[in-house]
Amino acid sequence: MSSGGTPPELTHFRDGLPRMVDVTDKVATTRTATAEAWVVLPSEARAALLAGTNPKGDPLVVARLGGLAGSKRTADLILLCHPIPVTGADVEVTLEDAGVHVQATVRTTAPTGVEMEALTAATVAALNVYDMLKAASKAIEITGVRLLAKTGGKSGDYRAAP
Repeated sequence: MSSGGTPPELTHFRDGLPRMVDVTDKVATTRTATAEAWVVLPSEARAALLAGTNPKGDPLVVARLGGLAGSKRTADLILLCHPIPVTGADVEVTLEDAGVHVQATVRTTAPTGVEMEALTAATVAALNVYDMLKAASKAIEITGVRLLAKTGGKSGDYRAAP
């Protein structure tokens, strides 16, 4: 509740029913968002990845493709998300000491932001790592999914604390 005791206006609900916010009159501007996810690998999954013995192929390449595809399909998965033109996307998938690190950056020129597209890209890439390595270990964990940065839009720029 706000300090005056009046509940805040819900942007995605009207009269108790869900709705898609109307962005018709908003100005299309250049917007970017970067998100990350981590895939924690048990030793047997890391060993399979390093040895290149995974029968499904290279998990990092497949994860990158999955993340790119996920960025473009976000509105199909996030119920009240606007379908927007993804004008650019980069998905980096790297093996680090802590596990597989996924970082996704998505760009658009639209009247609404791309945070959900970046978060979806990072999450879908992480899920693809799991899928590709699950034969080696079911104890793989996906963690640390978060927005790292965004630019553009009415709310301005954002950068997560390190």
